[in-house]
Amino acid sequence: MHSRLRLFVGAETPEATVSAEPEVSIKLGELTRILADAIIWDRTWIGDFADDDVRISADLFEMLSSYSQMRPSA
Repeated sequence: MHSRLRLFVGAETPEATVSAEPEVSIKLGELTRILADAIIWDRTWIGDFADDDVRISADLFEMLSSYSQMRPSA
């Protein structure tokens, strides 16, 4: 009697193969300092992540939306 070996290449169902990326928390002040420095020095990785989604709180989103619609003062 021959035993049959199978090559395991991952999960059988497609939805089981999708794994969520881990989330981490960072203080907004630290994030803005890092991003500002990277933008000033024209770091390439800023463009690499430009299309990534970022989760923020609803109140911060409201503030940023309002700020982006403000006209610069004379």
